[in-house]
Amino acid sequence: MSELICVEHLVKIYYLGEVQVPALQGVDLTINAGEFVAVMGPSGSGKSTFMNILGCLDRPTKGKYYFERMDVSNLSRDDLARIRNKRVGFVFQTFNLLGRTSALENVELPLFYNNTSSRERRQRAMEALVSVGLKEREHHVPSQLSGGQQQRVAIARALVNNPSLILADEPTGNLDTRTSLEIMDIFQKLNQESRITIILVTHERDIASYASRQVVVRDGKVIKDESFQPRQAAQDLTQMPVVVDEEAP
Repeated sequence: MSELICVEHLVKIYYLGEVQVPALQGVDLTINAGEFVAVMGPSGSGKSTFMNILGCLDRPTKGKYYFERMDVSNLSRDDLARIRNKRVGFVFQTFNLLGRTSALENVELPLFYNNTSSRERRQRAMEALVSVGLKEREHHVPSQLSGGQQQRVAIARALVNNPSLILADEPTGNLDTRTSLEIMDIFQKLNQESRITIILVTHERDIASYASRQVVVRDGKVIKDESFQPRQAAQDLTQMPVVVDEEAP
């Protein structure tokens, strides 16, 4: 597999007045294209800061960050924005959907920044919705969708630009157990069938067990990094009672 991400001696320090607060303290890590990695750690461990840097939402104080072999550590805001839009898809715990906008229009949003024609936007957004099992929900607004369906829309939005990387920040944090498994099944299929690299931040060991690699962060340092055979969400779903994922009232 080819190298997608490489960070070298990554340091991030926040300043509160004259007080220095170290969030990352010399992180070294390589992630290859096609991996499914879970980043774990307690609150304040630095995992969210690490994810923000990987997603080009923040810059390191020191160290290097190579994405697709390009040093992005000191790029301009415009260059970082272009990488975020074209090469990285984001999925958040709170879905971050526009409330008065249909599922299809929510998924189209990243394409507005690429000068994509309206016809192509609609086609690509529809294909992304179909890929997450929402073919019949494209005209529903978020209030008409269940939590699981809203997260599927968010995943479709992350996919619509055909990114190299999906960053998922606690994507099952607001979902029940069965719906969480359904979301993890989608991530596993995207990773295994489409070979999309996925980095998932979670504090739940059960959720991390569906990734094939776990990186544990504590006090701004990587203290554990191991690969293993992941559990299969599809198999675990067969052992749970069937619940219809109905639209929200």
